[in-house]
Amino acid sequence: QVQLVESGGGLVQAGGSLRLSCAVSGRYVMGWFRQAPGKEREAVAAIGLQSDNRTYADSVKGRFTISRDYANKMVYLQMDSLKPEDPAVYYCAAGRRYLATLVVQEYGPWGQGTQVNVSS
Repeated sequence: QVQLVESGGGLVQAGGSLRLSCAVSGRYVMGWFRQAPGKEREAVAAIGLQSDNRTYADSVKGRFTISRDYANKMVYLQMDSLKPEDPAVYYCAAGRRYLATLVVQEYGPWGQGTQVNVSS
């Protein structure tokens, strides 16, 4: 069974950067998601088994970068130019299909999440 552990969240000023990490126990299509209080979980970025297969939500395109390191069994989310609307609990999840999509229902299980806060 896939195991996922996120890390790297924290507090950063608007315009700053954070890198989230997800330790994953196998080879899967992977996604990053976020959920703010009172809102539904939304997809942020996804990466396929081949790293050139990546997709991003419009809200983060050009600011966030998803990547993976098979040797170290890690998936990363580099977040630059963070905005006041980016704070949420960020989760990584394994995809159940072979395509990197932004469909939340196509992912699971989920990690425990890591909190990202942005101060203005």
